[in-house]
Amino acid sequence: MLSLIRQSFLKLVKGRKGAERKNFAVMSSTLKNVGDFENGLDSKSGYGGGVKDVYGEDSATEDQLITPWTVSVASGYTLLRDPRYNKGLAFIEKERDAHYLRGLLPPAILNQELQEKRIMHNLRQYEVPLHRYTAMMDLQERNERLFYKLLIDNVEELLPVVYTPTVGEACQKYGSIYRRPQGLYISLKEKGKILEVLKNWPEKAIQVIVVTDGERILGLGDLGCQGMGIPVGKLSLYTALGGVRPSACLPITIDVGTNNEKLLKDEFYIGLRQKRATGKEYAELLDEFMTAVKQNYGEKVLVQFEDFANHNAFDLLAKYSSTHLVFNDDIQGTASVVLSGMIASLKLVGGTLADHTFLFLGAGEAGTGIAELIALEISKRTEAPLEETRKKIWLVDSKGLIVSSRSESLQHFKKPWAHVHEPVKELVDAVKAIKPTVLIGTSGVGKTFTKEVIEAMASFNEKPLILALSNPTSQSECTAEEAYTWSKGRAIFASGSPFDPVEYDGKVFVPGQANNAYIFPGFGLGLIISGAIRVRDEMLLAASEALAAQVTQENYDKGLIYPPFTNIRKISAQIAANVAAKTYELGLASHLPQPKDLVKYAESCMYSPIYRNYR
Repeated sequence: MLSLIRQSFLKLVKGRKGAERKNFAVMSSTLKNVGDFENGLDSKSGYGGGVKDVYGEDSATEDQLITPWTVSVASGYTLLRDPRYNKGLAFIEKERDAHYLRGLLPPAILNQELQEKRIMHNLRQYEVPLHRYTAMMDLQERNERLFYKLLIDNVEELLPVVYTPTVGEACQKYGSIYRRPQGLYISLKEKGKILEVLKNWPEKAIQVIVVTDGERILGLGDLGCQGMGIPVGKLSLYTALGGVRPSACLPITIDVGTNNEKLLKDEFYIGLRQKRATGKEYAELLDEFMTAVKQNYGEKVLVQFEDFANHNAFDLLAKYSSTHLVFNDDIQGTASVVLSGMIASLKLVGGTLADHTFLFLGAGEAGTGIAELIALEISKRTEAPLEETRKKIWLVDSKGLIVSSRSESLQHFKKPWAHVHEPVKELVDAVKAIKPTVLIGTSGVGKTFTKEVIEAMASFNEKPLILALSNPTSQSECTAEEAYTWSKGRAIFASGSPFDPVEYDGKVFVPGQANNAYIFPGFGLGLIISGAIRVRDEMLLAASEALAAQVTQENYDKGLIYPPFTNIRKISAQIAANVAAKTYELGLASHLPQPKDLVKYAESCMYSPIYRNYR
């Protein structure tokens, strides 16, 4: 019996080419262990074995251990289950013959454009955004190129689906909709062996890692292990908008527990069921992780911190910015995209940045990060000391206006913004006292830009600039309609999550979106193509200036301070080129010599989702 199996398998191997023959040795060694067939363990034994049970699985009792053998070659059924190479019904006749696909597919051949049209038609039938999200994730897991082609060609429609605001709901329900791992989960259980865990990831040439510990997911709070939706979503945008290869991207969730009681009691929760680790235990795990990342992937791998709580976000960025290529999107990415909006808005409101006064609601990582970058840009343009330019910027936290009399009780990252002024508790009173030209919300608390606040801004500004940046939409400080209506159509408005156009007094206003997706994909690409080894604030300023330069007069005529996302790949190439140029200027680039045309070079390095033809 065993000899017959070997003969049959040998005939099969001789009929195939290349990669499949490499598996013969493995399979042959396996067949040595199926001698039990010759000892009577077939269908007559009652175990349901027999000639077709090559691996002896059916003949094993439930308490016996079996080996999960697999043969992985890019042909036949295996090819159709490989998301990187699967083309669905787009395989042409020649490919179906060459790769043993006959009979595994219906006879019709649909090209990528037709497949895209069909998927978009199906997506538009869903009324629930989360259903669109799960459908997109399913597509990504079965046909990678079609997923990215869809996202690139329909970016304005699908960006809210794969990222904010829908990704927030997806993270809240991640345990219920979980299908398969989309990244690496590193928990306290892996302490002492994180390097081994990293080596379990099948891709070795990683260029970008997005990592979260799930403690501050958007404006939704502590979602623990279920925060994985954020790194997955961010890296989808790295590929679609910035052209970084999918195989070079690695989503990671650090699971140190959660303080979310609802999740701890949820039978479907997928993370550690314990309170969050803090202090030394937390620091040691993160330090082992950062050391292992550098050891496994090298000096030039970009580690993007995402949705860490304020106290950890600032500490991690400060600790590793001098030894690793690290970037915090909540602190630096948000700052860069908002600064870009400020620069662009000058054409609508007039003056220079130094002429304006800024008031923030929210003094966490986003608020202080934006404030610092604005102060740096003013300092760069006016050559005034940073300590002086900071005085144009005021912050309000949960206790009111940050003033010098509160200095002793402030967290370290708030202290630079404690200016001399009498204490003010309420936001509306701070607006009336400071008289800002720009109001920026990063509080994570919805409905805080009230009618009284907006009317106060409009009372002393011809064109008040109002940015309600908190995500998702439910947490936005105000809606686009509220901003335009309460300012009598005079506000220049942008938000973190998308809002539909608003008609007021016979005029249609198109709200802008200060979305980090404008910045981080191009920024990351710029670091990669230059071989950057560190991130510096000058690179963030370069990214902001590049984005602001992409706003056209047509955009300004609609009241927009950001360009449309339809041109995002060209915008990302411009940002990447600017960032790379600054990296070379600072002497932090390792990709030498510097390409002559960095824009063309950036475009040439971008991943294309167009189907490839197979031999």
